[in-house]
Amino acid sequence: MHLHILGIGGTFMGGLAQLAKATGHRVTGCDTAVYPPMSEQLKLAGIDPIEGYGADQLALNPDCFVVGNVVTRGNALMEAILDSGAAFVSGPQWLHENVLGGRDVLAVAGTHGKTTTASMLAWILQSAGASPGFLIGGVPLDFGTSARIGDDRRFVIEADEYDTAFFDKRSKFVHYFPRIAVLNNLEFDHADIFADVAAIETQFHHLVRCVRASGRLIVNGADAALTRVLQRGCWSQVDRFNDPEGWHAARIEEGRLHEFDVMVGSTVHGRVRLALAGEHNRCNALAAIAAASAAGVEPGRAIEALGTFAGVRRRLEVAGEAFGVTVYDDFAHHPSAIAATLQGLRRRVDSTPAAASRVVAVFEPRSNTMRLGSMRQPLVDSLRLADRVFCYAPREGRRAVAWDAAEVLRELESACVVQDLDLLAAQVAEAVRPGDHVVVMSNGGFGGMPHRILDQLARRAGPPAVGNGG
Repeated sequence: MHLHILGIGGTFMGGLAQLAKATGHRVTGCDTAVYPPMSEQLKLAGIDPIEGYGADQLALNPDCFVVGNVVTRGNALMEAILDSGAAFVSGPQWLHENVLGGRDVLAVAGTHGKTTTASMLAWILQSAGASPGFLIGGVPLDFGTSARIGDDRRFVIEADEYDTAFFDKRSKFVHYFPRIAVLNNLEFDHADIFADVAAIETQFHHLVRCVRASGRLIVNGADAALTRVLQRGCWSQVDRFNDPEGWHAARIEEGRLHEFDVMVGSTVHGRVRLALAGEHNRCNALAAIAAASAAGVEPGRAIEALGTFAGVRRRLEVAGEAFGVTVYDDFAHHPSAIAATLQGLRRRVDSTPAAASRVVAVFEPRSNTMRLGSMRQPLVDSLRLADRVFCYAPREGRRAVAWDAAEVLRELESACVVQDLDLLAAQVAEAVRPGDHVVVMSNGGFGGMPHRILDQLARRAGPPAVGNGG
């Protein structure tokens, strides 16, 4: 079957494209501004996206168009599809009908931590001798790909609460009908489609309704919003983490490695030695261990697997070092995620001998929620954790910010707002000093900002010294 995928550059639709190709379908697709890591993933899969949504793509005459949620009415290709009466389906619906049916789905939902927790869970299952399928909104470094069919009945999926398509406004995750569902946390996000946190809680309860009675919910016991979700009704067994009577951490140490005991009630199951810093990653690990246990993996084996977990691309990933400055690439784009990233990096930096090193945040308010200005004050509060702050906030163009970033961030004495990418990279490189740690945060390509900064730093360092041969 020939599938033509609209919005193929998105992490979900790009992963779907890889799964479709792996199951023998002919896959083409289109999008605008496809950037790493998905551009690299599609290339590896032998898929060359068409730039834009021209109506002439109707002439490709696929058996079905698979429509991503980035596509809206007025899109030239979509209008042509509707006028022609051609067959089309949403991405989540296609996935349910062609990949997930008949498999034991392990879904990881939550405002934050979905990608890391799903990657941890897939790695635990792999380390326990399975070959799970997965579709993850990032690239786990242990696998090198964001999606695979796998040879196991189990399939791990990052379960997103964002809407399915312009013709199906339910959250994507209601299509998955998991046997095991992780509910990591729940905060207000996606201000472009949700009026308030109660609206998101309703969607999470739709997910709860989709878990079979013989299934399992793995729920953050310290999250008040998730408690409210379960109070609406629950028909499955519930295991809680971040709960002193459920799965929780004890004897926590954060230094070069992040170490903690994994406990259920008063029983110690082992000690995790994790390469990822921060309380958020401790929660992610507990959720993954609990979910793996529900899937039949002994906790000790899961704990051992996490000791070798390499992490996920663009989750505080080191992009490089120049002029004695370490530059990281990070996906954080919600104030809570920004705070978690900066807290984790701060603990890592402060545990090293060069404790005077500074943390420099370079941020792009790119998500719809951030660009609309719905979380301006929480954003300011989260960025206080950095010693210096640089913000890319263009006032015109496709990524224009609808609020005055300079005015909002003025209470941060170290903040600098820039509207040009090259100027931003130059100013960051000029402001830092050897030993500093620069974390670049965006949920988009950000114009390759980490490498722009590294190039500027390399120029500042100058050419390497040449010996005199003596």
